[in-house]
Amino acid sequence: MRNRLIITLACLLLWGCQTPQVTGESTTDTEIARKVAALISQMTLEEKIAELTQDAPANDRLGIPFMKFGEGLHGLWYDGVTVYPQAIACGSTWDPELIRKMASQTALEARALNITHCYSPNLDVISGDARYGRIEESYGEDPFLVSRMGVAFIQGMQGMGEEQFDENHLLATAKHFTGYPENRRGINAGFGDMSERRLREVFLPPFEAAVKEAQVGCIMPGHQDLNGIPCHMNSWLLEDILRQEYGFDGFIISDNNDVARLETMHSIAKNRAEAAILGLKAGVDMDLVLGKPLEFYAYHSTILKDTMENNPSLVKYIDQATARILTAKYKLGLFGSTVKAAKTDTIVSREAHQQYAYEMAQKAMILLKNDNNLLPLDRSKIKSLAVIGPNAMEEKPAKGTYSLLGGYSGLPPYYVSVLEGLSKKAEGKIKINYAEGCSLLSPSKAGFPQAIAAAQQSDAVVLVVGGSRRTCGEGIDRSEIDLFGVQNELVEAIHKTGKPIIVVLINGRPLTINYIAENIPSILETWYLGMHSGDAIADAIFGDVNPGGKLTVSFPRSVGQIPVTYLERPDFIGSGKGLYKYTDKSPLFPFGFGLSYTTFKYGEPQLAVKAIKPGESTTVSIEVTNTGQRAGDEVVQMYVRDDFASVGRYLKLLKGFERISLQPGETKTVAFELNFDNLSLYNQEMERVVEAGDFTISLGSSSQEKDLKQVKLRVL
Repeated sequence: MRNRLIITLACLLLWGCQTPQVTGESTTDTEIARKVAALISQMTLEEKIAELTQDAPANDRLGIPFMKFGEGLHGLWYDGVTVYPQAIACGSTWDPELIRKMASQTALEARALNITHCYSPNLDVISGDARYGRIEESYGEDPFLVSRMGVAFIQGMQGMGEEQFDENHLLATAKHFTGYPENRRGINAGFGDMSERRLREVFLPPFEAAVKEAQVGCIMPGHQDLNGIPCHMNSWLLEDILRQEYGFDGFIISDNNDVARLETMHSIAKNRAEAAILGLKAGVDMDLVLGKPLEFYAYHSTILKDTMENNPSLVKYIDQATARILTAKYKLGLFGSTVKAAKTDTIVSREAHQQYAYEMAQKAMILLKNDNNLLPLDRSKIKSLAVIGPNAMEEKPAKGTYSLLGGYSGLPPYYVSVLEGLSKKAEGKIKINYAEGCSLLSPSKAGFPQAIAAAQQSDAVVLVVGGSRRTCGEGIDRSEIDLFGVQNELVEAIHKTGKPIIVVLINGRPLTINYIAENIPSILETWYLGMHSGDAIADAIFGDVNPGGKLTVSFPRSVGQIPVTYLERPDFIGSGKGLYKYTDKSPLFPFGFGLSYTTFKYGEPQLAVKAIKPGESTTVSIEVTNTGQRAGDEVVQMYVRDDFASVGRYLKLLKGFERISLQPGETKTVAFELNFDNLSLYNQEMERVVEAGDFTISLGSSSQEKDLKQVKLRVL
C-alpha cells in the first residue's frame, strides 16, 4: 500500500512539474491531488520539512497558509469560550446527539479564533483503573459507547457531506491510537502489553468507527510502547491497520514530543535524526512540539536536512507527509482564505452555546443513592440550608481557569459554583449557611468547627466534595483513590450532626467513597459540569431537573480491587471461586447505573424473529413505563452474549442504548437491531464472524444482572 502511495505521488509530481500554476477553486479529491503535487514540485526541501510541525508558518512564496491548532475536548482551551461538561460527564448523558451539537458549536467558536485543527476527541476506552488521571477525558469503559460518542463528536466538529470542513467546521483528531489506558501501574503513558484479541475487542473499535463512519481527518498515536513497539514507530498500527485495513486517508500527528521520545524515552533511536526517520517511515506526518523548544523537535531542518541530502531515497517520506498535510489545508479551504481579526481577549462564547452547556449539564448528573427520597428537597419545608465543602465555591483565578472545570478547559465568561447556584435558587427565601470546612489539598481541620456549626444551624446539608484539576487529570495519577486530604473526615464530622445530608461529588475519576455510600442518604455524581455547574446541581437538588444520567465507569470499593470494569470473563469455578476471601468483589457502583426521582418498569423483551442465519438481522424490543409521579429520563441498555462459542468471551457486551423521556404513566417501546456488527466475534483465526448457536440478549437499566431482562436468539 505504501509503495502504491509513493508511486502515485511520484506520478503527480511529474504532472505538477508540467503544470506549476495553482489556480481554481475546485475541492474535488482529484483537483486537490493535482494542486498538492504542483506545490510539492516547487517546494525546497527546507520548505517541505517546515510543513511537518503543528504550527508551520505560512509560506508566502508559494501561498501555503498557516493552519492554527487548538484543543477542544469540551469547549476550546482558550479564554472567552463556552465550557461544556467534561468528556466523562458527556458520556454520562448517554446521548450522542448532545455531543454532536456541542462539537459543532465548538467548531464555530474555533473558527472565530481562526482555529482549523483540533486535537479532540479522546477515544480511549478506560480499562477499569481509576488511578489513571485521564479518565475524565474519556467517555467511559465500553468500546461501543465510546464509539458512538466519538463518531458524534467528529461528525459535529468536521461536518458531513457538503458541509465537511466548510467555514463552520474544522479538522478533528482522534486520540490516542491505541490501547493508551491499558498499563500496569495506572500511570500516564505507561507501557501496554496485551493480546491482539483484546486490542481489537476493546481499544480499536472507536478508531475504526471514527475512520469508517465519521471520516476523521487526523489521528494521534499514544505516547506508550505497545507490545514492545512505541506507537509512533508502529507501522503495523499506523499503516497496516489504520490505513490499509480501515482506509484512513488523513494525516497522523504525533503526541507532544513523541517522535523525539523514540530516543529520549524509549531508547530505540540513538539520535534525533534516527527518531525522525522511524516516525516518518511508520507514517507519522506531523511533529507536535508544544512551546517549540528546539531540543524536543524531530522534524526540523537542523535535524533532517543533512540526513535527507545524504540519503535522497528518504525524501519520499518527507514528500508523503507534506502531501497529506497540504491536502488537509486544501480540504479546509485555507488556501486563498482571509484570516479574521481575533484579539487575545476576544470572547467567542455565545449565549445560545452557554444555554446549551447548561442543558448538557442538567442531563449529565447521576443519582447514585437516594434513601427515603431525601431528594429533591421541598422548598416549602426547608428554611435553612448548609452548603459545605472545598468544592462548593471557587473564585475566578488570577491566572488560568477554574480548577473545577477539569482538564483541557478554557476560561468561560463566567462560572457558576454550587454555592452560587443554590443561593440563586433559594431566592432569599432559604437561608444559606456556607462553610468551606477544609481545603482540597490541605491536611488542616481548622475549618471543621465552622462547618459543623453551619450544619447544626440548618435543616439540611449539601456537602460538596471530590477532586479538581489539582488532584486529577493528565499527569496526575494516584496510588490511592480515596477522597483527597481530610475530606472524608469532614464528611464523618458533618454526618455526626444528624442532619439530612446530600453529598455532591465534583470529580474526574471514580473514588472509593465507601463511608459516604454506607452512611449518607443521597449522593449526586456530577463530574465536571462546565460553566453552569452550580445552576444544574441546584436544579437537581430542588427538583427542577430529574437526574437521568448513568455511569460509564465502574466505582471500585478499594484500590486493591482495580481493575474494575463490567467487561469481565467467567470466574474460576475451583478454589476461591474467583472471589476475594474477605471483601466484596462487585463494584461499589456499576457501569450503566443511575437512579431517578421516579420509577420505571420494564416489560419482557420481544424478538421480531427468534432464529436467524449468519448475515441476517432481526430486532429486539422492550416496553418501558414510568410508574412514578414525576417525568424522567431512562437509558435503556442492550447487552449481548454468545452463549457457547469457539473462543473465550466477555460475560456481556453493550451493543445498544437509547435515552428516552417519559411522563408519569407513559409507556414507550424501545427497539434495537441485532445484526452482524453486534453478534460477531473474533474467532481463533482472528476473523470476525457470527457463529451458530444461542445468544443471550439482555435489556435493562444497568449492567447489573438484577436490572436486566433476557431473551434468547438462535443463529442457525
